[in-house]
Amino acid sequence: MSNSKQDRVKVAGGQDHEVKYEAGKTGASKAEVKEAVKAVGNSRDAVEKKLRD
Repeated sequence: MSNSKQDRVKVAGGQDHEVKYEAGKTGASKAEVKEAVKAVGNSRDAVEKKLRD
């Protein structure tokens, strides 16, 4: 798996641009995205599932 593909499957909770992207994509706040990353890890699928619940 290439690095860019690998990067897309993870959310770097410490990188503002990634948090902002995920917040915009899901309609969650940046704080909610960061909390989801802390709760379920940095898997983009897991973070998005947590934000939907």
